Amino acid sequence: MSTNRQQEIATALDVVPPFADEATLVAEIERRKAFIKGCLRNSGLKVLVLGISGGVDSTTAGRLAQLSVEELRAETGDNGYRFIAVRLPYNVQHDEHDAQIAMDFIRADEEETVNIADSVLGLSEQVTHLNHLTDARRDFVVGNIKARIRMVAQFAIANANNGLVIGTDHAAEAVMGFFTKFGDGACDLAPLSGLVKNQVRSISRHLGAPDTLVHKVPTADLEELRPGKPDEEAHGVTYAEIDAFLHGHDVSPEAYATIVRTYDNSQHKRMLPLVP
Repeated sequence: MSTNRQQEIATALDVVPPFADEATLVAEIERRKAFIKGCLRNSGLKVLVLGISGGVDSTTAGRLAQLSVEELRAETGDNGYRFIAVRLPYNVQHDEHDAQIAMDFIRADEEETVNIADSVLGLSEQVTHLNHLTDARRDFVVGNIKARIRMVAQFAIANANNGLVIGTDHAAEAVMGFFTKFGDGACDLAPLSGLVKNQVRSISRHLGAPDTLVHKVPTADLEELRPGKPDEEAHGVTYAEIDAFLHGHDVSPEAYATIVRTYDNSQHKRMLPLVP
């Protein structure tokens, strides 16, 4: 049975109820596309930018973005609407093959690649405070630098094209604070917000994404000492448990405690900066 705390957290994250059937899923896809199109119309801008990693989240958001600008072009007759998909590898990404499969599936109007390695290394060398850290701690801090440099690159491309940056955060990541503050957590619009992980997979599958991407083990892939480290290992719980928690279902006492504790400890990530 759902607890008051589960209900409170699900409400705070605006969690979307489980899809009752295929029609509900399709309606949600249409609602998300309408949201993306509305964001562009309301902003007076015509370009969307998103970094594509090869995971299911950016694959799904990227395809939704491309479909949205195609619909806007058809509806308005304005070919200025377009989507730029950006690859942001750190040197050579260990799962680059998946990233290219994602790019082929998304079929963006424009593709760009920005290798962030020089920027990350240049900044890291200048921050002397990193020199006193253990290898593991330094790797973690540099991982966050990677996430923030990636967002700097996306906003630079968006600024150069008078566009908006898309984020890929959804409820299953938001509840765990599993994003870098002012890194991948920074964006102009987040079209996957409120969805749990399995709903993102369902949408991706319905849009026709390859099964290898839909069911790929999720990873932030920020730590050089552990390339491809699974998200679930970092969480201490599975996405199935997180999804169940957010949808008000029973989870083990251990999973419940981990999710609630992590949500509380990461609250600062979901808030605007503190002010007097």
